[in-house]
Amino acid sequence: MNDTLNPFELMMQQAQAMAKSINPALESFNPKDFEALWPTMPKEFMEMMFGKGLSKDGLDAKTRLLLTLSGLTMQGAQNEGGLRLTVRHALEAGATKDEVAGTIAHMVVFAGIPSMTRAMEIARDVMGAKGEEVK
Repeated sequence: MNDTLNPFELMMQQAQAMAKSINPALESFNPKDFEALWPTMPKEFMEMMFGKGLSKDGLDAKTRLLLTLSGLTMQGAQNEGGLRLTVRHALEAGATKDEVAGTIAHMVVFAGIPSMTRAMEIARDVMGAKGEEVK
């Protein structure tokens, strides 16, 4: 068996060692914990900021968030934190779990199977963590 680290693993080990030397508490830092600090905005606030508050004849917040979800999926679902927050806010804005899943599934044609699969895994994790049945 080869014990040589690939360049990414080596870089991650070096970054972790550097973070630990700066602040020992950073050794156990988890980016998912950071997401918990960002509250879910109320539906009414999202509507005012992203939806009909921008243009009364324009798209509502739910539709804009589903479009954002499409874009994040198209990028290969690389921004896991952003994707998680977008799913969480889309549900709060009134999207159903089926609408979220359908939006991601639709992107398979444009983004490919790996991107769609990764986005679906992240969304499933968020929707499962929600703990309640979304209408």
